[in-house]
Amino acid sequence: MAVPQFLPEKPGKMIAVHVAFESRAAQRGRWPKTPSYFLKATSTLAESGGVVERPAGTELLAFEGEIALIIGKAARNVSLAEAWDYVAYVTASNDLGIYDYRAQDKGSNTRSKSRDGYTPIGPKLIDAQTIDPKGLRLRTWVNGEVVQEGTSSDADLIFPLAQFVADLSQHMTLEPGDIILTGTPAGSTVIEPGDVVEVEVDVPGGVTSGRLKSTVVEIPANFDPTLGNLPKVDAKQREDAYGDRESAGLPPLPSSELSAELKEKLEEAPTAGLSAQLRGRGINQCVIEGVYPQTKGTKMVGVARTLRFVAGREDLFKSHGGGLNEQKKVFDTVKEGEVIVIEARQEPGSGTLGDILALRAKTRGAAGVVTDGGVRDYEAVREIGLPVFTQGAHPCVLGRKHVPWDSDIAVSCGNATVVPGDIIVGDDDGVIVIPRDLAEEVADAALAKEHEDEWVAEQVKAGASLDGMFPPTGANKEAYLEFKNGGGQ
Repeated sequence: MAVPQFLPEKPGKMIAVHVAFESRAAQRGRWPKTPSYFLKATSTLAESGGVVERPAGTELLAFEGEIALIIGKAARNVSLAEAWDYVAYVTASNDLGIYDYRAQDKGSNTRSKSRDGYTPIGPKLIDAQTIDPKGLRLRTWVNGEVVQEGTSSDADLIFPLAQFVADLSQHMTLEPGDIILTGTPAGSTVIEPGDVVEVEVDVPGGVTSGRLKSTVVEIPANFDPTLGNLPKVDAKQREDAYGDRESAGLPPLPSSELSAELKEKLEEAPTAGLSAQLRGRGINQCVIEGVYPQTKGTKMVGVARTLRFVAGREDLFKSHGGGLNEQKKVFDTVKEGEVIVIEARQEPGSGTLGDILALRAKTRGAAGVVTDGGVRDYEAVREIGLPVFTQGAHPCVLGRKHVPWDSDIAVSCGNATVVPGDIIVGDDDGVIVIPRDLAEEVADAALAKEHEDEWVAEQVKAGASLDGMFPPTGANKEAYLEFKNGGGQ
């Protein structure tokens, strides 16, 4: 694809922002604290009026209308206050991508978003130095209907446009002609052959980029399975491509649902390794302190369902402790795959569940129970076979120390905060809490480290010194990598 003629010069690089609009973050259910980026090949650039090719056999081609910034002069370590001075032009862009390749790209978006023609831009340039960078409007139409609308105001953007320039200039020199694609608002979804997508950036009542027009066409597939991965679609990619599960035709996701692949990884990874990976990501308070499995060798993986007890008070227990109280409600409605996490203030002087409640949870398919209090009918509960992690046994009933108060809220169990939907993992070392959005990343990293540690253990067993071995560095690191890649013994 040729570089659009209207651009002032050929860009050396094109950098795209992952999430920048409040509406997009709300749609995804997660807000970035700082900007993050990916590179997009400049060979993807295309002019208005052209076609966008969707290879046969793929289905999740999605548009993303975006504001494009074009750098006017070299920027290196510029401040936020002066960053906009380095932007020469603003125009419309369409950050197209095939979600069929998104999972295989593992976050790089290399194949999913760098196909030829997948960044239409233009058709006109807006002089950035003549406008208020917070006064732009972005709109996208599909087949004549407005499907996206956002502004560059503080109300719509998580980060100001100038921040992308300042931030990136800390790490690289932004050169004249470089392009920054600044994220898309909610409304991005799948398009089909024959659809016409138009994107416009303007100052309402003033200057405009004009409408950037692209028509989707289907072309024969040209994927050679001997060279690399073939396109693949799963529920996650379909949901992200369409914007939400309902639009993608998927059933609502129960809070207790974990993919079989992720669950298998977490069952294999030790809590010690998982906690180390969480610590490396700045999360230290991930351990539910003082609780251990009733049965040695128990492994528990599930999604948190929470229950909170307040300190015992006779009048409150009279009003909240009888009948189908909050405790019984949770055990009576727990879903398959959920772990009931009980805040009992690390008070072991009373039972927080017994055999009947454990039996009910087991029957409903609960993944387990974690309580920083005690357990009644200790041996009977053990025999039921439900994974239970606790401080230990206590014969007294709930009302001695606790009042069942509320559920499905953030709780503090064993000095760790647990939010409904968090992932709970337990083994002989104890129980840890993993934020759901980190689970896949943390599990993969823990398993990789476990593999390395197994190799190290073999070397130490054979007489190797710990110096430069734990962790492996230098020649030891090279030896491990050779082993990992199948070249070692």
